[in-house]
Amino acid sequence: MPVSTVSAAAYIGPTAVKTFFKHSKKKLKRKEKEDAQDSVFFDEAFHIVKSFIEFGTLNTVESLQSFTNTHVPSPYWAVVAPVSIPLTTCNASADYLIDWFGPEELKSVVGGERWWQVRGLQGVDAEWITQKHLLPDTKDDDTLDEATNDIRRMDSLERVMLYVHGGGYFWGSINTHRYQLIRYARKIEGRVFAVNYRKAPQYPWPCPLQDVLAAYLYLIRPPPNAPHKPVSPSKIVLAGDSAGGGLCLSMLSVLRDMDIPLPSGAVLISPWVDLTHSLPSVMNNTKSDIIPEHGFLAKPSALWPIDLVGEGRVTSTKSNPPPEPGHADQLRPTVARVQEEAEDRSEPSTPPDTTKADADEYDIDYWEPRPPKVQMADSKAVPLELHSQIQLYATNEQLTHPLVSPILQGSLANLPPLYILAGDGEVLRDEIVYIAHRASHPEKFPTRKGTLRDAHRQQENAGRYTEPTKVHLELYDDMCHVLTVFTFTESAKHAYRSIGAFVKHVTNAESTPSNPFPHFTDLTDPSRMIRQRVDIKGELRAMEPMEEMDVLNIEPGQIGIIKEQPTVRWFKGQQQWDKKYKRTAEKAMKKRQRNLEKAEKIIAHAKEQGLQHVSDSGVATTPDSASLHETGGVIERERRWGPLDLDDERPPPSAIAKRLDTPEALALLKKHIYHTAPATHRTIPKLKLSDAVKAALDPNDDPNKPPKQSVAEAQVRNNIGLNGMRVWDVLLGYFMRKSTETAENGKEAVKNAVNA
Repeated sequence: MPVSTVSAAAYIGPTAVKTFFKHSKKKLKRKEKEDAQDSVFFDEAFHIVKSFIEFGTLNTVESLQSFTNTHVPSPYWAVVAPVSIPLTTCNASADYLIDWFGPEELKSVVGGERWWQVRGLQGVDAEWITQKHLLPDTKDDDTLDEATNDIRRMDSLERVMLYVHGGGYFWGSINTHRYQLIRYARKIEGRVFAVNYRKAPQYPWPCPLQDVLAAYLYLIRPPPNAPHKPVSPSKIVLAGDSAGGGLCLSMLSVLRDMDIPLPSGAVLISPWVDLTHSLPSVMNNTKSDIIPEHGFLAKPSALWPIDLVGEGRVTSTKSNPPPEPGHADQLRPTVARVQEEAEDRSEPSTPPDTTKADADEYDIDYWEPRPPKVQMADSKAVPLELHSQIQLYATNEQLTHPLVSPILQGSLANLPPLYILAGDGEVLRDEIVYIAHRASHPEKFPTRKGTLRDAHRQQENAGRYTEPTKVHLELYDDMCHVLTVFTFTESAKHAYRSIGAFVKHVTNAESTPSNPFPHFTDLTDPSRMIRQRVDIKGELRAMEPMEEMDVLNIEPGQIGIIKEQPTVRWFKGQQQWDKKYKRTAEKAMKKRQRNLEKAEKIIAHAKEQGLQHVSDSGVATTPDSASLHETGGVIERERRWGPLDLDDERPPPSAIAKRLDTPEALALLKKHIYHTAPATHRTIPKLKLSDAVKAALDPNDDPNKPPKQSVAEAQVRNNIGLNGMRVWDVLLGYFMRKSTETAENGKEAVKNAVNA
């Protein structure tokens, strides 16, 4: 059953009941130290979220994307105005990234400069969000629509939070975060601009980065027909959670490097900045976090995983140097032997101190193996080698790129003030703590040598950007990934208040580079970095010295490397899925083949009907007009690329732009042939009547309109009033009321005891 409100409730319901009874028994046992899960409301919410994400791994990627990108209406006290960031702005964003990468990196790392600009929609969906009571009571212009009037009224609110949602880079949307965004608007007394960027695996890196950069450019340099006035960068704060936090940090690096005016600050909530999973908390904090143990696995479909048959996903290396991407050798030892060798490793070997070792003493290729090779716990062991993509966002070879894993940026200095939050119990804790200190102490935490050697820009940046970034780091006791989801907890309440105070301060004219943070306490010297821990009651205390934090004593050469333990754990989980869904995978392979055959027919029919591409030679055929159907298509004036423009490009295997074996890829192809063709198409062919009839009978197609585009970018509209995201908000409201009542009852009890 696909992900839906009903199926999710059926899966999560037993977990909620089980948690309630477990909690009741747990309360009978007195503990000296109180922790977050002593609250039945947090305990329930934690297990509901954990169970939902686990449920997502039992379904296809498309199903989870569809559910979490279903439109959720806003409440009556909010004002929401949807907009589309146009192609002109998207193209400007692409031009900056093309300059940032350079020709060589575009070809060898990205796979080209066109494929990641291909999109199904006419731009990027985004929304302006605020609360009604913040807007002036002005008369609407009757000649304008409601959204435009609302946006013009919002211009009175100077302060803007550009929010980039999380979701593992492949699910989630404005809709999953709607109620959080409304709350942020109230806390900052301003407006939120939220962007619904394209998502992997259909639109892998750097597609999402292009979209969030386009959102920023849209704010500061709106096109002539935009309904809002230009927003000063000094009035903008970037914000994002998880994958969104990682995108914000990558975007800040691009803005800095390309001399684009920087925003006044950024809020990074549990940012995912190391997609190699190289730090210890990834292995140690699984039980205390909501992230699945084996990562984001999925039920097989025509879309994902790329390798549907689970043979040879991880093997022992037999060749040196590592093979080129897509050409890894196919020697396949038994699965049992790979696991047995991994489990029997001796104690980890210690690499030389990279800060002191001479170039002759430190073999970069040996100590810092590049994907697909895996760094072994025992340096003398034969390395493992990955033959299957382990993250949906990027290929294995791309995971160590500094714009994929910004923990590997040559420098995180010279950025605007950063307010960084993490849960002490989350799997990403160590990488978050590490990047906070890297940004504020660039001289103490250099980038590993392999990154600097392999990326000329990063080598330049390491020497060019040395001014410490002002950072406020807060580590929350007992909290999991993205603690702001649990809005009713004292920890989250403190976080929202602090975020609001930070945004107001850095966008205030009185804020100066030497005074980037509002005054919280005098626990630390705010000249460079504020380092604090927050307990479950929202009380602050100073963080321990840097020297006492294990993660800050890890050698730079060990950061951003694909390592043995996480690899083997992912492999075991993927094996279980391969076995469980073997027949489903076989069916998906057959579906891919059928879709390829359909694609061949679509292209052949289009050429028969007069399709001409600039790359074509010869005279186009002239079809019989009596057997054709007009689609009303147009050839775009703005720069745009389509699936037929990518002959010389090598996008990642999952990219929808050049795939022809999924239903979404076919929809994208049809749209660019019959409805909104790039300028590289000389003609818009008519549709055969037989094809028009098929389109009319297909619920996902229409002979007169563009077919529905991928749920990785297009919101889903339905007529069901009770969406799962709305149910979650109702639950949070209930937990909020009950936790408030509990707190008030406790205060009353103390008061009565004192007066007795």
